[in-house]
Amino acid sequence: MTEQPPASEVSHGIASVLPFLYIAWADGLLAPSQVAVIREQIERQAWLSEADKATLRGWLDPTAPPSATDYYRWVRAIKQAARHVPDAADKSLAELGAALAEVAGVGPESGVATPEACEALAEMEAALGIVGREAVRELVETRPPGDGAADPAVLAPPFDPAALQALLDGDKADLRARVRLLLQDPVFAYPEEPLDKEAHRELVFRWLTHLADQGLGALAYPESVGGEGDIAAFIAVFEELCHHDLSLAVKFGVQFGLFGGSINQLGSQRHRQHYLPAVASVELPGCFAMTEKRHGSNVRDLQTTATYHPETGEFVVHTPHEEDHKEWIGNAAAHGRMATVFAQLVIGDQHYGVHAFLVPLRSDDGAVLPGVRIEDSGYKLGLNGVDNGRIWFDHVRIPRENLLDRFAEVSPEGEYASPIPSSSKRFFTMLGTLVGGRIAVASGGLAASKNALTIAVRYGARRRQFGPKDRPEVPILDYLSHQRRLLPYVAAAYGLTFALHDLAGRFQATPAGADLRAIEAEAAALKALATRHASDSIQESREACGGEGYRYANRLARLRADADIFTTFEGDNTVLLLQVAKSLLSGYKEEFENLDFFGLLGKLRERVEVRIGEPNPLQRRRTGEAHLLDSALHADLFESRERDLLVSAARRLKGRLDAGEDSFDAFIDVQDHLLTLARAHAERVVLDRFQAAVNDAAEGVVKERLERLCALYALWILERDRGWFLEQHYIDAPKAKAIRAEVNALLGRLRPDAVALVDAFGIPDALLAAPIAVA
Repeated sequence: MTEQPPASEVSHGIASVLPFLYIAWADGLLAPSQVAVIREQIERQAWLSEADKATLRGWLDPTAPPSATDYYRWVRAIKQAARHVPDAADKSLAELGAALAEVAGVGPESGVATPEACEALAEMEAALGIVGREAVRELVETRPPGDGAADPAVLAPPFDPAALQALLDGDKADLRARVRLLLQDPVFAYPEEPLDKEAHRELVFRWLTHLADQGLGALAYPESVGGEGDIAAFIAVFEELCHHDLSLAVKFGVQFGLFGGSINQLGSQRHRQHYLPAVASVELPGCFAMTEKRHGSNVRDLQTTATYHPETGEFVVHTPHEEDHKEWIGNAAAHGRMATVFAQLVIGDQHYGVHAFLVPLRSDDGAVLPGVRIEDSGYKLGLNGVDNGRIWFDHVRIPRENLLDRFAEVSPEGEYASPIPSSSKRFFTMLGTLVGGRIAVASGGLAASKNALTIAVRYGARRRQFGPKDRPEVPILDYLSHQRRLLPYVAAAYGLTFALHDLAGRFQATPAGADLRAIEAEAAALKALATRHASDSIQESREACGGEGYRYANRLARLRADADIFTTFEGDNTVLLLQVAKSLLSGYKEEFENLDFFGLLGKLRERVEVRIGEPNPLQRRRTGEAHLLDSALHADLFESRERDLLVSAARRLKGRLDAGEDSFDAFIDVQDHLLTLARAHAERVVLDRFQAAVNDAAEGVVKERLERLCALYALWILERDRGWFLEQHYIDAPKAKAIRAEVNALLGRLRPDAVALVDAFGIPDALLAAPIAVA
């Protein structure tokens, strides 16, 4: 017996209007003008019976929206009837409505196919402001069944996640696999219940010593002291540790990255030979004491002093005021026995700026040394396995040799010498050598987000809720709203992975002494973007799992609490983005080095007008699928946004300076603009690296999935910032709506792959350890 489409259950008149009703209510709310036009058209149409008109009036009342039962009945009717409509995805809403009426079993005598009737349907489509063909493509897109068919979560994946994981793991795949296997050892088992901070700290310290025993702490150090000289490997290990426990990862980063890294990067071979083997084995636990209570991230104006006394050959380290203490120093409260302390170097009456010194904190038996005062920072929102503390120094004497002297030396007589004559350049060179920590934090935040997304996507593919009347409930990941919550973040995680791994590789390959400004700026941009992504995606994942996401055992609450600080340590994200914007402005100046920077207004205006004038009206309005999925279009729009924001920021700054405003005040006045510029730059960098990874992938199913993910990332950003692109005339309203529809269509295509896409992150179930994701 031939199956009858559900559209036969309604009249031909209602069938013709169903697509409009669905699309209108899918957008959330009908505007009064839309209601008026559609009602007027309905009242004028002879093919609609009085009963049909009465039903439709009820469904077009914004104060009384249709019930969920009615709404999903429309969805079911349209999708199943569309199977009987040739080329349904190529039709406009009006054409689909007429076709559905024919499917409902009416002939030409119904009047639905007359030119007048089709014109009326077209006017309804125009009144709704819908890009019809894109909307229809989204509407009739085939999605995983929720009618009792096999759960997509347990179907064989449509492609092998291992092939995609190999691309994500990159050239450190073997090391990553080794660390993942190590972390599944019972010694690294999670506690079943929350621990108090003292017990948690001791557990994390034991874990840290196990990592050191495996040689993982020395990876970034020179071969001469037992390391491998591979900072990219160190970053990869840090990233993998963030799949396990963020307190352990941070402890690892403080001990081997910040403390050991400062000795390695700022000290001499003498320092490296003497200290690094003990740092790598955790025989010498240490701290990185830069931040102070009063001046925070303003390292240049730190108040701690290190005054040289030539008569004794010692530096005297001192905290001048109570609020100038070192704050939030990892390893300080319990375990640290030495700290790299950043202080103002003073010789006689001369100040030489901030330098780094090695200052003992505790004796071998753990007793705090005379002149040093340490207080526990106490319980925190998260990361309570890390012993943060405050440190004061009261005229603590250290030998002259404890100055980390790669960039500056002090002779026994008190003579200062540096290979970098400029104090400003010396300061930024010193900080630039520590950029690896910033890349590691970005990678670690991203790893935490991958855990959360894996848990949420797997749970969404299993958890069933609601469904058609008298039929099984459907997986919540089948809902477009749920896909929108999670899958764009999955796409962004892929793009950030490629960008950060590329950056780590370039940083590793940079010769000693080379200019790091470009890498430092990119690290700041990606750190801000990746850690904001982590906070947002973890929170969304927690909410997407409902009450189960709040349960301690499912780890999302812990991930949210522990990863939150990633947005503000190793550089507050807002401060970093402003630094990125300054770097972009400086780089823009270099493009016109024969002209004065603030004399560039005419040239800048000319460039702005060229950029804005490039997209012709036809280009702005194009809404075809092939066009919207074109990677060249995505790259051009991202580049145009960054370029125009850069030019207009320079213009705004010049206007204020021309008006006599102080440069500091002028910069503050345009900070909103500069933050937008820096984010646009970071997103453009991610897209560039994402597209490069797609282009480098071998032809086949993995490349196809990467192309879809990359397109989703690009269109998601374009949809989010469509206001800017509309204001700058890069797109018109129909194209903005088409972008939204294309995002929805991509989500539908990626839905069957969702579980495999997060499985490709390669997180072992033992580390994921969330019952809702691994049961």
